Amino acid sequence: MRISYWIDRFERNKKDRPEPNWAEPVTLRGPTLAKVLSSLEQFELGDGGGPASLIAYNARSFSGVTPEMQRLVDSWFAEEREHSRLLGCSVRRLGGKKIHSHWSFTAFCAVRRIIGVRFELQVLLLTEIVSTAYYRVLRRHVDDEAVRQMCCLILRDEAGHVSFHRDRLAAKFSRTPDVAWQAQFWGCGLAAATMLWVNHGPCLRAIGGSRAEYYQEVRLEIARFVRRLNSACLAQRSLKMPIQVTSMDAARA
Repeated sequence: MRISYWIDRFERNKKDRPEPNWAEPVTLRGPTLAKVLSSLEQFELGDGGGPASLIAYNARSFSGVTPEMQRLVDSWFAEEREHSRLLGCSVRRLGGKKIHSHWSFTAFCAVRRIIGVRFELQVLLLTEIVSTAYYRVLRRHVDDEAVRQMCCLILRDEAGHVSFHRDRLAAKFSRTPDVAWQAQFWGCGLAAATMLWVNHGPCLRAIGGSRAEYYQEVRLEIARFVRRLNSACLAQRSLKMPIQVTSMDAARA
């Protein structure tokens, strides 16, 4: 895995980050404001506002392998904490406050602790993917410029996180993922999407989004990830394959 590349990439991404204009007038009102605010409060808690680290019982078997890997994981979660900061600024601007617990977040953390680090990494990847769908729909429909600016920043970072996970998996697989792996990945991804919709669907509906639109974005993101992972695995495998010398090559030599 290109550990040094990703450490450098996370470091570079800290620079020249435009801050959303939090002084913009708040244009959300009434029930719509309440539903958007509730959704953003939950995301502030989940996006680095909770335990910003790997918490599986065997997490050290991944992050603690080398000091460089630990630094890489720390850099990834530092960017998640930055998302929590942005969301917190948005929450306070809209008149909300930081929450410290939510049933879905408590369940999410419990599952992460129990299932082991390999599956925890997949859960976190799928959370990045379905959150991308959420932020796309939110940015498309929300009638608030500062929230849209925040979505743009977070979406830029999420694209890098998903690419990081793709690189990590491509380094792990010796060939393209088989049908069984892809089927469980799709199943877990749609389950994660449904969990997000249960909690945040009211927000997206309130601003003019729809369930069909959200799930279309989810399917697009999962399909794109699997397709690009397959391509990355094929490219990596071609680099590792020894050069085969044919009888014609031998004759020419």
